[in-house]
Amino acid sequence: MASNPSPSSPSLNSGSVLQFDRFQSLVDVGFWHRLSSLKLETLGIDQSPITLVGFFAPHSRAQVSNHLTLLSESLPTAPIEHASSIETNLGNRNRCPVPGILYNTNTLEEFKELDRDNLLQIEANKILEDIRLGKVEEDSTLLLRFLVISYADLKTWSFRYLFAFPALVIDPPATLMSLQPATQILTAEEAESLSAACNEWRSSSLTAGIPFFIVSINSDSQATLRPLKDWESCQGDQNKLLFGFYDPCHLKTNPGWPLRNFLTFICLRWKLQKVRFFCYRERLGLANLEVSLIGDALISIQKEPQYIPKVVGWERIGNRLALRCISLAESMDPQRLAASAADLNLKLMRWRAVPSLNLDVLKTAKCLLLGVGTLGCQVARTLLGWGVRKLTLVDSGRVSMSNPVRQSLYTFDDCLNGGRLKAEAAARNLNAIFPAMETEGIVMAIPMPGHPIPAQETASVLEDCKHLQALIASHDVVFLLTDTRESRWLPTLFCSHENKILINAALGFDSYLVMRHGAGPNVSTPDNNLECRDDRTAAALMNELSLKDVGAKQRLGCYFCSDVVAPMDSTSNRTLDQQCTVTRPGLAPIAASLSVELMANILNHPRRIFAPGEIASSITGNSAQPLGLVPHQIRGTISLFSQMTLLGYSSSSCTACSDTVLSEFRSRGMDFVLQAINHPTYLEDLTGLTELKQAAGLFELDWDDETDDDAEIQ
Repeated sequence: MASNPSPSSPSLNSGSVLQFDRFQSLVDVGFWHRLSSLKLETLGIDQSPITLVGFFAPHSRAQVSNHLTLLSESLPTAPIEHASSIETNLGNRNRCPVPGILYNTNTLEEFKELDRDNLLQIEANKILEDIRLGKVEEDSTLLLRFLVISYADLKTWSFRYLFAFPALVIDPPATLMSLQPATQILTAEEAESLSAACNEWRSSSLTAGIPFFIVSINSDSQATLRPLKDWESCQGDQNKLLFGFYDPCHLKTNPGWPLRNFLTFICLRWKLQKVRFFCYRERLGLANLEVSLIGDALISIQKEPQYIPKVVGWERIGNRLALRCISLAESMDPQRLAASAADLNLKLMRWRAVPSLNLDVLKTAKCLLLGVGTLGCQVARTLLGWGVRKLTLVDSGRVSMSNPVRQSLYTFDDCLNGGRLKAEAAARNLNAIFPAMETEGIVMAIPMPGHPIPAQETASVLEDCKHLQALIASHDVVFLLTDTRESRWLPTLFCSHENKILINAALGFDSYLVMRHGAGPNVSTPDNNLECRDDRTAAALMNELSLKDVGAKQRLGCYFCSDVVAPMDSTSNRTLDQQCTVTRPGLAPIAASLSVELMANILNHPRRIFAPGEIASSITGNSAQPLGLVPHQIRGTISLFSQMTLLGYSSSSCTACSDTVLSEFRSRGMDFVLQAINHPTYLEDLTGLTELKQAAGLFELDWDDETDDDAEIQ
């Protein structure tokens, strides 16, 4: 009766012995950290039993049963009273509380010598007494009492433990007459009403933590969930009655472990022989009657008033006890524990929602942030949330008094005495937030076209250029978060040359742009070069800037591909309002979050930087991409609270990523960069933009004049 059927076992025949899927345990690392603190600070050598609260929820994920979980809050706070209960929140639908007891020994020998059978019988007797005294009707979680024995070796930070879920065994065992999905037993109206009633029960703070209940369905197919204490009032209304429980099991052929003691309760307390039970299960947090089961079982009435059932319940893996040993020598350090806790949040995403999510590629990604202002601070914080551990921050500015209110990595102290260097302050503060981060702050200005270099500074600027190129080459993802258009040119050039993922974010007053740059051109493969240049008419030159796809191998464009002018000085002779970044405060967090989410999507795409640009209508719900859409551009405005995804292809006249520019850079190296910086029109001449603008100036348009001959054009 206590066997553990496998998920692939065949459907049980009518009249077979009712079998139950075993309960399984899961212990969060925070529980052991909390137990260690109690042992060191409060318990000492006291081995008195400790009251616990475990948590479980109905089955909600395909092919995976839910566990009974112990968390740090499962233990009482110090100072503890061993006999007292722990206050729990009954209103959390995902954490139904279950009472338990912990016996923690001081030595390994004492742990091995514990009388497990006696301890199990003691807990089973508590359940039996609660049934006979009517306590279960008032608190049905008493049917799910559990037991843990453990030995905590705090010298090596290792823990041995074993769980038990005491179950009262009825003799002879219950007989299963039928077990089917609820939708096959109930009418459509009954199923709809029961689903709504279950969702209401699970959503109420008064009932969400009550795992056993009575389902009453009247002649109008209306279902109602009632607590066990309403059993007497349910007797005379002639409604259909089902005995429901939160079922953690995922198997289609078997109910979960909680039904064992529920049937024993029904047999001993209410003397019923035939029981129709309801295994309540969920999908995506809502009732799902296609996976929920309804079964019929026959129970033998026990006529002896003081009948004492047998007891089973020690957790097993196969046929052996599930004795576990865990070593937390590394993770018990607070910094390591913080890292484990942060990683757990991401693992929960993979367990619950995105099984194919590649967390390792995110954790190991080296990210370079160019600009640590409003956007850069938000991007860095969001990267922390995605598990990125290696950040390099580049900025040449200092923290000013206006920065901390909008730039989340800085404090008031960073503004004092002229202000700390942003790159260094941001790196230091990131480590204070999360010590597991590997951060480096680099103070460096990005050389820009249109900002000529004095002769005496040429050597220094060349070193900065080489340093920037080396940084881009050594990182996996580059975030371009600078304030000016021209400061984005050199990183774009280097990323195209190195074929690095580049995420660009830019802000207006109430609008934002987030885009990824396409891969760099392959000058060695003629088939990939869709940007050949020849003699063109003015119309051909204009059409060349079109974003229309002209071939299957067309590259995605960069920030400069749609421009018809080269980047130039935009910072000189600016008024106060032009010197400051004037944007609505909520804009930067939105753009920064989208930038990091876009990075996560790219890194989880099998083609990475070569992933094709997608727009909202180009992807279906069956897409193999774990995180969904991988757009090229995201543009939005918060004045209209609107957002759109756009697609733009590379231009052969682009001043930053075109084959012409990349070929010149690969041929001439830093001499090319210096010429582009010192001579504003050089890039336009090189890429044909000068010719394009001249041709556009001569281009005549034929207007279709539909006005009367005598009408004046205003």
